[in-house]
Amino acid sequence: MSGFFGSILKSDCVADVFYGTDYHSHLGTKRAGMSFFSEKDGFQRAIHSIEDGYFRNKFEIDVKGFRGNIGIGVISDTEAQPILVTSHLGRFAVATVAKIVNIDDLEERYMQQHRTFSETSQGSVNPTELVAMLIAEGKDFVSGIENVYEKVSGSCSMLILTENSIIAARDKLGRTPIIIGKKNTGYAATFETCAFPNLGYKTEYYVGPGEIVKLTAEGYEQLRKPNEKMQICAFLWVYYGYPPSFYEGINVDECRYRCGAALAKKDDAKVDFAAGIPDSGVGHAMGYSNEKNIPLKRPYSKYTPTWPRSFMPQSQEMRDLVAKMKLLPNTSIIKDQRGVFLDDSIVRGTQLKDNVRDLYASGMKEVHMRIACPPLTYPCEFLNFSRSRSHLDLATHTAVKELEGKENVDMKEYSDRNNGKYTAMVEQIRKNLDLTSLKYQKLDDLVDAIGLPKEKLCTHCWDGSSYF
Repeated sequence: MSGFFGSILKSDCVADVFYGTDYHSHLGTKRAGMSFFSEKDGFQRAIHSIEDGYFRNKFEIDVKGFRGNIGIGVISDTEAQPILVTSHLGRFAVATVAKIVNIDDLEERYMQQHRTFSETSQGSVNPTELVAMLIAEGKDFVSGIENVYEKVSGSCSMLILTENSIIAARDKLGRTPIIIGKKNTGYAATFETCAFPNLGYKTEYYVGPGEIVKLTAEGYEQLRKPNEKMQICAFLWVYYGYPPSFYEGINVDECRYRCGAALAKKDDAKVDFAAGIPDSGVGHAMGYSNEKNIPLKRPYSKYTPTWPRSFMPQSQEMRDLVAKMKLLPNTSIIKDQRGVFLDDSIVRGTQLKDNVRDLYASGMKEVHMRIACPPLTYPCEFLNFSRSRSHLDLATHTAVKELEGKENVDMKEYSDRNNGKYTAMVEQIRKNLDLTSLKYQKLDDLVDAIGLPKEKLCTHCWDGSSYF
């Protein structure tokens, strides 16, 4: 995943871009970068690996040397960016939140034209550089961005830094957000609105799907109208979004409260307390606890001073170990108790299985698990959102393989909760995780909790329904 922030002010914007980008640290763990423009120093850029440290630590020295009233920053789980290029459109920098499904085809297209790529990403073409090349094929920035919309299968939102403006272009189906903020000295564009309040911005405008907006320190103007269709990723509210943030005017944590409450209304489990699996499960657990009028407790504490993110190490073995180390059970709360635990999702289930074993070892009598979304049965085809390297790693596919005795099974029937195969799959997952009971959110209830029409949400990972 990736997240970005850009600012254009009447005064120096370096501090705003630095801290605004830092507020996206939960969205990426591999690469980060910033680029600025000033009339005196021209374009400046720095990119660092953040696999072994924090964004703010890696860029503290760079920030002291940066100058400019225009700048963009990005944190990414994939490629190094922003990319700085020179073209007939002038010199510009671009940062993206994207997944280019057909990147191999586009690379071959450029190879046939005898074009070259200078940036690499993990041994292959850098997707953001490819986007920059597609932009440069246009006669202007609008036609260049439309060329990206036309050529890219998957998704692509972007911020473009020019010598006098920031151009914000949201994915053609709006799978990821861009929101514009305003303060007395200028404007900003962000993925996460939680970046705004402490920097003095107020949310001004939600960019629509496929919409292109040009920002200056004096204001913003629409360069391309939004498309009618939208497919914003519903998983943003369930897991990836930071609790204070808003997408389409809908707050992340409020949505999680509603998810938990919806689960509680249809649950008959007799328990002593409710708890959230840190961090994203906490909001869901609050909603469940309030609806059921049962105590909300913290049987697990999250220890993060050393490893704030369990997926930072490169080896899966080390990631699993770090994930186990950072959650500390509290025996005083757990012993001889029956608890219901809320989590955003079950991906592979490896970490959860370890957690459940620890709970029983600490004296827990019953462990009930409630998941805020339906089972993840389809791999994400549209965003770099998946926390599993292969769809065969998914807990659902593991369970179905055990039931069917084979891989690559059509998951359509297993995605339908009114089908007996769905029930069998959930029961198999429950057994595999050694849970007292396991229930998933109904898709209709999740859609209601978010508050947007189903057709405006991407729910592909749960029902395989979405499109390019």
